[in-house]
Amino acid sequence: MSSDQPAINLSLDGRIPERIGLADLTKRAFEGQNLADCWNRLLSTVEANPSDGGALMDLSVLAQLLGKGDAGETLQAQALETGRLYRSPFEGPATGIKLLAICAATDIGGNIPLEFLLQGSDVELTSLYVGEGAEGLSEPLPDHDLAIVAIGNAERFAHLLDKLDAAAARWPRPILNKPSNILQLERDRLYRLVSDINGLVCPPTVRVRRGDLLAHIHDLADLKNTLDGVEFPIIVRPVDSHAGRGLEKIDDAAALRSYLTLRAEEHFFVSPYLDYRSPDGLFRKYRIVFIAGRAFAVHMAITDEWKVWYLNANMSESSSKRSEEAAFFSSFDAGFAGRHAACFDELVKRVGLDYFGIDCAETRDGRLVLFEAETALIVHDMDPADIYPYKSPQMRKLFAAFVDMLHRRALQRQERAA
Repeated sequence: MSSDQPAINLSLDGRIPERIGLADLTKRAFEGQNLADCWNRLLSTVEANPSDGGALMDLSVLAQLLGKGDAGETLQAQALETGRLYRSPFEGPATGIKLLAICAATDIGGNIPLEFLLQGSDVELTSLYVGEGAEGLSEPLPDHDLAIVAIGNAERFAHLLDKLDAAAARWPRPILNKPSNILQLERDRLYRLVSDINGLVCPPTVRVRRGDLLAHIHDLADLKNTLDGVEFPIIVRPVDSHAGRGLEKIDDAAALRSYLTLRAEEHFFVSPYLDYRSPDGLFRKYRIVFIAGRAFAVHMAITDEWKVWYLNANMSESSSKRSEEAAFFSSFDAGFAGRHAACFDELVKRVGLDYFGIDCAETRDGRLVLFEAETALIVHDMDPADIYPYKSPQMRKLFAAFVDMLHRRALQRQERAA
């Protein structure tokens, strides 16, 4: 996007479609509710009015929650043909903050989960879904107190983030999460950005073409050169994959050959396998978010498998694991965050984002292991209170800090304008 384009147009005064929203629909699915009635009601609405973008967006979310990703993508595309602005549910005061989220047209996990972060607050959220060619920025936008770039997938949306960087420089309101800094979170860029931070272990990540892997798979020395020194065992995943899709530990050339036979992708991220087991033989993986530079715990997952996600750790079935997670929360500021305070400070400085999250672990000698940094990592307060009584207070603390950051940024704008 060239810098001589017209200024952002804040003249929109028409009605913006409202929707049930991601947070509400996801909570219904998380609780095991039957979504058929909601689906049928929304479908009837669209049949009566095919241009009802809000209903189409909600149908897109429902389709993805039901495991129908292709249908969800199609429904979202149909919604965006009717308009690119959508308002989330809001029951707060008219005097609250108006936040505009600049989002990518992608799946439900591809943008910052703002509806979860803002639940019950006085922040009114409107989302602008921008196409990969920056479609939507030239349309009239509603007035707002501040904006945030909510795009999370740096690999897929590098071109869009580059275009948004020029737009952000001339945005007429304060804007959070500089697009060019989000670009630094691509896995191979992140390693180069933070690998020399004292006390931090970030396994080197190499972007490799399928053809290069196949061409050198027969010669281990040659393969090592192709991978910039990375040796077996290795971790391989397709570029632009998330939530563990295609993620595998590869022990030797034969296993790599078998892996590539099963995958159709053309580009992969390769990194060395790091054994981060604790002395008791279990793997512990932590999710942390940084809000205006301060670290907040999101969860702690404990399992005997190296591939760790909160859901596959079966935390709900183990009272001892939950007790350890509760202790992790209660001691976080003085404990985990205290141990890694200098490391966190330098990480925040280099990343340069108002809001982002990391998945991490600790080595046996106490260093911080960084697996991933993202803006769109899921953060929610949906876990049942009878099983996780310690979760909701922690999430409310985190959400309050996020809203406070927005208030402070909006106040700074008002003070400058006065």
